[in-house]
Amino acid sequence: MIPGSAVYHVVEAMAPLYTAAVLGYASVRWLKAFSDEQCAGINHFVALYAVPVLIFHMVSTNDPYHMNERLIAADTLHKAVMLLALTAWALWAVFRRRRGDEKEAAPPPLKWVVTNFSVASLPNTIIMGVPLLNGMYGPVSGGLMKQIVVMQFCIWYNVVIFLYEFMAARDDGAKISPESPVAVVEKSARDQNGGDVSAEGSRYEVAVNIEITEVASAAPSSTAQDSVDVADTTAVAKEVSTGVTMEVSRPAAPAVMHVVWMAGKKLLKIPNTYASFLGLIWSLIAFKADIKMPKIIDNSLFIIYTTAVGLSMFASGTFIARQSRFVPCGYKVASLSMVLKFLIGPVVMLLASLAIGMHGTLLHIAVVQAALPLAVTSFVYAEEYKVHADIMSTGVILGIFISLPVTIVYYILLGQ
Repeated sequence: MIPGSAVYHVVEAMAPLYTAAVLGYASVRWLKAFSDEQCAGINHFVALYAVPVLIFHMVSTNDPYHMNERLIAADTLHKAVMLLALTAWALWAVFRRRRGDEKEAAPPPLKWVVTNFSVASLPNTIIMGVPLLNGMYGPVSGGLMKQIVVMQFCIWYNVVIFLYEFMAARDDGAKISPESPVAVVEKSARDQNGGDVSAEGSRYEVAVNIEITEVASAAPSSTAQDSVDVADTTAVAKEVSTGVTMEVSRPAAPAVMHVVWMAGKKLLKIPNTYASFLGLIWSLIAFKADIKMPKIIDNSLFIIYTTAVGLSMFASGTFIARQSRFVPCGYKVASLSMVLKFLIGPVVMLLASLAIGMHGTLLHIAVVQAALPLAVTSFVYAEEYKVHADIMSTGVILGIFISLPVTIVYYILLGQ
């Protein structure tokens, strides 16, 4: 069994996380120290500065020439299978919706793909994994945990962010698509005025045209002068949109490839992308040439990346404090997410590891790390993009409580 000292080290690592979360909760719920805008600003700082610097630090200090190929292959297969299975489910949901089997108002399946993938496949390997697995399997587990973290930062978080950006680009494209009324009037007005018409002006013209039509239809005919005024105003509005047929209908969705292109361009501008690949380039050079990061740069980065985990937990606490109940997503959804996190995720990891040919201690480490709680970084991104942040915050908080007994159970079932 796990010695008492190892359990103490795990609790020792967990306590600061809860301290930051409770402080964030108390600051908003009881002390009223932060407004909603200020809480959003804290989370934005974490997503824009602290997490990218943490990513660079983790990737740049990992030796890419001495990574465990079997563990990386099993972890990659595990995440790929989860993502493909969830994507297949999303496509099936879209197909059923188009056939009319589901309500149109149902949440977009892609949001659930990102959320479920994050819950099932992105564990808290550094904060929770290192002390816990070190007590179970010894110091060798620390280096293995770092390798999994590097793969998450370089590949899988970029996949998640791309999907977030894809949804954002799709929503933005649908708001003003080539077939929408605003776009039609904008194009017509631009053609009639030599292209020197702003989008804002066109939107104003659309609003005037619609409003004046309503006034004309509802105006009382008490005086001849009122009728003349309404008629003149309506005529002016018609002049603005000559030749344009106003058709207020739901805008058509933009082309998929166009949305992919927009999301890809946005992804290349995100600090996380630069941080992961710059860290990888530095590690390839540094471990090949046996050079170290200059102390002045290393200390500068240290000041920023040490704030990432604490502020992430603090932001999670402020988020929960702003909700009407302690479990924002509801107990049913929370229970399902815990099943996905602590049962389905580890079982898929076990099957993937066996398929790769892993056995012994390496197999045990792979499965137990898959049963670790949800990574705090996943909540940061969910809150930043406003996609199921309630589920992510619940997964982080409850997951840390549940993870210790769950991982001990897996440790026993796997034969220690």
